[in-house]
Amino acid sequence: MKRTLLLALSLVVCANNAGAMDRKTLTIASEGASPPWNAITPQGELAGFDIDVGRDLCRRMKFECTFVPQDWDGIIPALTVGKFDAIMSGMAITEKRKKSIAFSKPYAGGFNQLVILKDLDLPPTDTSAELDLTTIDPEKRAKIEELRTTLNGRTLGVLRSSNSEVVLNELFGKVATIRSYDSQDNMHLDLVAERIDGGLADYFTWKAFLDSKDGGIATLYGPQLSGGLWGPGVGVGLRQDDSELVAAFDSAIEAATRDGTLKRLSEQWFKIDVSPRTSN
Repeated sequence: MKRTLLLALSLVVCANNAGAMDRKTLTIASEGASPPWNAITPQGELAGFDIDVGRDLCRRMKFECTFVPQDWDGIIPALTVGKFDAIMSGMAITEKRKKSIAFSKPYAGGFNQLVILKDLDLPPTDTSAELDLTTIDPEKRAKIEELRTTLNGRTLGVLRSSNSEVVLNELFGKVATIRSYDSQDNMHLDLVAERIDGGLADYFTWKAFLDSKDGGIATLYGPQLSGGLWGPGVGVGLRQDDSELVAAFDSAIEAATRDGTLKRLSEQWFKIDVSPRTSN
């Protein structure tokens, strides 16, 4: 009986492994609420930089890919239980996330930035300045303290379960009220209604909002924030035991970087080049 059971289990494992190696289709999840990275069209379809890059990578890997929307809060757990095969949703590669899932090489970079209501009349800042949080020296600490003083007593919004949420709490949690949202759209609604004074998010997501009809009430504030918890860039999220798929995505990303496809798509969606740098 035990031998029969062991044989049956072995056959199931072999069948699953063969299926993994022979598969020709992939299901890729994206939040659909962070344009221009990803959004849902009026027709109910996913669109954006993540989606166009995903289609290109799938073509190179010779996979037929389906893109499905998934709320940000549950996107990693849903991947790990097999609801879909990959995540392409502007997700930063971080050490914390790497404890739960694997990542491809970066297919894009970027930075985060604060936005505030214009009528707050705060002291002006250089919004083109860069502040890498990988290491904090005295000069950077002084800039952060200046921002903390300025934002003291304010209410700031952020996307729940994001690295920006952790950073915002670390930098300003002791001087400001932090309000977390299940989607970027809901944070925008509260900002327009002036229920919050500002927030922290990906720059390109903010830019799409600021360029919209409702976005005129707010403006970028403070330096461009990168590094630290945000890691080396944005990658494809995959299950940790899917090493062959990780390798396939890596090869496709390298090829798309070399031939300029990622540069072209990033300039199309972001108006600047956020593609990875070609290695020599």
